[in-house]
Amino acid sequence: MLGLLARGSGMQFDHLKRRDVIKLLGGAAAAWPLAARAQQTPKPARIGFLGLSPASAWTNRIEALWAGLHQLGYAEGKNLIVDYQWAETVDQLPELAALLVRNKVDLIFAPASTFVEPARRATTTILIIFASHADPVGVGHAQSLAHPGGNITGLSMLLTELAAKELEILHEAVPAAADIGVLWNPTTPSHDVALRSVQAAAESLAVRLHPVPTRRVDDFDAALATLAAENANCFVALASPVTYEENGKHLTQLALQRGFAGMFGFKENVQAGGLMSYSADVDDLYRRSAVYIDKILKGAKPADLPIEQASKYELLINLKTAKALGVDIPATVLARADEVIE
Repeated sequence: MLGLLARGSGMQFDHLKRRDVIKLLGGAAAAWPLAARAQQTPKPARIGFLGLSPASAWTNRIEALWAGLHQLGYAEGKNLIVDYQWAETVDQLPELAALLVRNKVDLIFAPASTFVEPARRATTTILIIFASHADPVGVGHAQSLAHPGGNITGLSMLLTELAAKELEILHEAVPAAADIGVLWNPTTPSHDVALRSVQAAAESLAVRLHPVPTRRVDDFDAALATLAAENANCFVALASPVTYEENGKHLTQLALQRGFAGMFGFKENVQAGGLMSYSADVDDLYRRSAVYIDKILKGAKPADLPIEQASKYELLINLKTAKALGVDIPATVLARADEVIE
């Protein structure tokens, strides 16, 4: 085009054309960087989050997850969009997992075994990350910790071993207890394996174990009544969504009212009035799971990402509750506590 203008006849025509061309090229020069920037701006990644209502119960966990994501440069709405799906009951999780698949999320964040199972059934191609799986190998969600295989990986709190340890600590704190209940949830995939681990520990401690299924918060009262009828005045509540936050607070109140010494799987239970808890630092697990999300979004395969274990465990004891229950916690147990609530 410039060559044609150079061959034009007449200075005025040549001047006008060059002025127009300069104007045209100037506009194009201004437009090209905008187009280039538009092409360079990637589409925000979209992850699905499976949870159980109420959403407010997950505040600490979600804040921990986002703390980890922010450190890696993610900002919600900018380069990452989270599609939160909250089920009213466990029975609704398969439907919501299928919805996330239809929404074409890039990966599904399924916090624990309760959520991984419906996600696993919904897809074999979308990648699934968990933050606090109780026993991924034991329930068949991974081939091994080092080589998960398939489309699922994340972090584990190893409830199978943890549950046995909880029973041991409870027995040490209340040595006179010969009958100990176990509140477990049949809808939590890892509880079958964890229950067998607790039963083996009970045999070595020479205590009688009384497992009672608790699927919903409405089951707590009847479960404690069953334990009372079986001469058990203490229990281990295996960690599951039904024993967390508001549901867990209800259980701690019932236990105190009925005079039960409870060992819980979440520190929040003790802060709400439960006797004691021994658990992984779940907030730390959620924070660390951000690394897995980042690697997956950058192209890593779950099968190539080893499952990491919890590195922080906490023993909490509520001495106010112990006094109310008439339980004298041995000094050896108190000395090992990470936090004592007076």
